[in-house]
Amino acid sequence: MFRIASMSQIIFGAVALAVLGAPAWAAEPPQEAGAPATQSDPGLECHDKALTGSGAGFKSSQEESEEAAKTDWLEKAQAIYADADWATAKDPLMQCVKQGLYSKCFAIGVPCRPEPE
Repeated sequence: MFRIASMSQIIFGAVALAVLGAPAWAAEPPQEAGAPATQSDPGLECHDKALTGSGAGFKSSQEESEEAAKTDWLEKAQAIYADADWATAKDPLMQCVKQGLYSKCFAIGVPCRPEPE
């Protein structure tokens, strides 16, 4: 039993390293409609650092894993900007890995909000 538990920790660690070190061309594009925010988008104020959200554990469907990642990212982003949203994130990126029938996704993006008037 101990051997199985330690092997699963090693596999999960390797998967996490592969995801975090994966090149951007291997990532899946964000599923949101509309163009992502860019540095030159007028009317948006963006944070200086990108945030990463992943949700807990592997999920049985990729859609569920993507939603968990976006929800986790949104919680972190709203701690910075209360009106932050994934649709207004600068450089949004969704990276997913599969392990058998399960997947884990990571939502990465710079939180932005409409500039105060």
